[in-house]
Amino acid sequence: MARRGKRGLSEEDKALWNKVASTATPMDRSGAPKIAPEAATPKPPIRRETMTTAERLPAFRIGEKASFSANPINHAPTLSSRLAHAPVRMDHGTHKRMMRGKLKPEDRIDLHGMVLAEAHPALISFISSAYERNLRLVLIITGKGKDRDGGGPIPIRRGVLKHQVPSWLQSPPLGLMILNIREAHQKHGGGGAYYVYLKRRN
Repeated sequence: MARRGKRGLSEEDKALWNKVASTATPMDRSGAPKIAPEAATPKPPIRRETMTTAERLPAFRIGEKASFSANPINHAPTLSSRLAHAPVRMDHGTHKRMMRGKLKPEDRIDLHGMVLAEAHPALISFISSAYERNLRLVLIITGKGKDRDGGGPIPIRRGVLKHQVPSWLQSPPLGLMILNIREAHQKHGGGGAYYVYLKRRN
């Protein structure tokens, strides 16, 4: 390569510079490479699954009547449904007779009218005593509860004791003594009472 003199680049240097410059990407004033408009890649169309909720919803004007979906809302199963579909952990023939009201409870306790603080220890004492006496079928009467919902923004559950007793029966120490819990037959109180079938003592 010839040395550059005062007059600038030699013809050889110019040829070399032009060759290098042809391989470089020109940059704008910010330092980013310039992209020719025709070389720019067009943005892909927005797919439906990537749209926001607001983009998928139809326009709604104030005062316009909203349309509701015809699909029903799936509510959580009721307490009665959960108990009815719980696994049967006792003799199936005995279970069928019990659910038809053909088995007579060997003892019973009436918690109806008690507050939770009174009912819990009374229930523990009753079930423990029945288990010690090797009883099998006992009846827990809770009542169906009064409708205390005054129409306020927060609904008040009907029959607090009725809903709490199964939880107590399934939790220690009582759950260790019990095989099955079911709502009683109508002749023994129906939805206001529970059959509790106890394990045999070893």
